[in-house]
Amino acid sequence: QVQLVESGGGLAQPGGSLRLSCVASGDIDNINAMGWYRQVPGKRRELVAATTFLNNTHYGTPVSGRFIISRGDAKSTVFLQMNKLEFGDTGVYYCNAGVQSGLVVTDYWGQGTQVTVST
Repeated sequence: QVQLVESGGGLAQPGGSLRLSCVASGDIDNINAMGWYRQVPGKRRELVAATTFLNNTHYGTPVSGRFIISRGDAKSTVFLQMNKLEFGDTGVYYCNAGVQSGLVVTDYWGQGTQVTVST
């Protein structure tokens, strides 16, 4: 079991920045990837950014070049630096961790943090 706690959401103006943090606890030694997803009402949850334990990163097309995902010194922490925010970045952002046990990978999710981009 892994527990994820996000923080850092809030209100920002277009062009502004926010930084999200996620801290994992529990079975963190078997986490092989962590990432961020976002969701707005009526739409599917979509990938924002992800990073593996080898520090390979992947970004969703809408945020590429504006957002940066990074891991903390502790394997259990991941950050999302969001720059040049746009109205379309509004949504609930969820932290995700993939935990591997043998050949099975189980996804864990945080409770979500609201990001609102508005004037």
